Amino acid sequence: MKHLPWRDFFALILSIGVVGLGLGATIPLAALTLDQRGAGAHLIGLVTAASALGILGSAPFVTGWVARFGPRGTMIGAVWAAALSTALMQITDNVWLWGVLRFVFGAAMGVLFTVGEAWVNRLAPDNSRGRVVAIYTTSFTLFQLAGPALVAALNGKVAWSFAACGGLFLLALPGLGLINGARLPDSDEPHPRWQSVLPKMPMIVMGAAFFALFDTLILSFLPVYAIRQGIVTELALLSATVVLVGDTALQFAMGWLADRYGRRRVHVACGVAVCLLLPLLPFAAGTPWLWWTLLVALGAAAGAIYMLSLVACGEKFSGPSLTTASAVVNASWGVASAGGPLVTGVLMQSAGIQALPAVLFAGCALFLASAWWERQRGLAPARSTP
Repeated sequence: MKHLPWRDFFALILSIGVVGLGLGATIPLAALTLDQRGAGAHLIGLVTAASALGILGSAPFVTGWVARFGPRGTMIGAVWAAALSTALMQITDNVWLWGVLRFVFGAAMGVLFTVGEAWVNRLAPDNSRGRVVAIYTTSFTLFQLAGPALVAALNGKVAWSFAACGGLFLLALPGLGLINGARLPDSDEPHPRWQSVLPKMPMIVMGAAFFALFDTLILSFLPVYAIRQGIVTELALLSATVVLVGDTALQFAMGWLADRYGRRRVHVACGVAVCLLLPLLPFAAGTPWLWWTLLVALGAAAGAIYMLSLVACGEKFSGPSLTTASAVVNASWGVASAGGPLVTGVLMQSAGIQALPAVLFAGCALFLASAWWERQRGLAPARSTP
């Protein structure tokens, strides 16, 4: 990692980290405010889903914006859009207008994730790409985890809470300004269309889609699942947090393994691990130490599937193609995170609570199937670190 431009890298992860802090704060703040105003769960769900739809909606346009305004200018514009769309929620109680503002917010997040992920892959040396991307994803998750704690600490103490959260995003601007312009991703070359990139990255797309499904369902339904399995409410509510702790704490180790033993090998191994662990959930609930251990391992393996999908983007693509590939990754995230909870909720209502691990197992099995299909079609990279 000695060849990594550390100043640029830390400026980038600080900027994206601040975005994660704002994201982690605005999601629970919006849900809490709607609940206090008497909005039903269906309206809270619709407003939440609007952000995922915004990520999906912005995906086709990101490469064009980068080509026109450059990566730094595009990210600065997205930071302002996130800040303003959040702050404007302070001045209206109209839930439908909130939905529009959350859509804009989601679109801004999609732009920031797409350009940021392409940017970190551009900075990362080939021989340490796994560790570099792992630091990036871990930093974002840590900042995001701090968001709900910030909301809890300031609840009732700040009159203009949405305006304050909007201001958090603006703290990302100094970091973006510090990055060396000579190291910015190329924006002068033609940017390929997503249709030409998508067929080359089935495993990457399915890996990102699976983790989006996993992340959304764990946050939404795991506490309910735990309660139905007989775990007391206080501990059940901690279950999703424990999964995120596993995701955060072990990503660098997973990145090191990928750099040491090969990205694809570790990527597939993580998928196999998730498929082996998920069927154990119903049996682990009655044994506390096994339940918490299982959740940490699940979080680590599932988080690594997404992290290594980003690493694979950097291995397979470069220049403008990398930006387009990152946009495809975020589009797959938007589709899975918007549609997954709707389908899973219906299945849990009709088929029972075990539909949750079943849906996650099916999603991970599709990821492994895409890895097999990619190998059969000769789409796997000819080289894989080390």
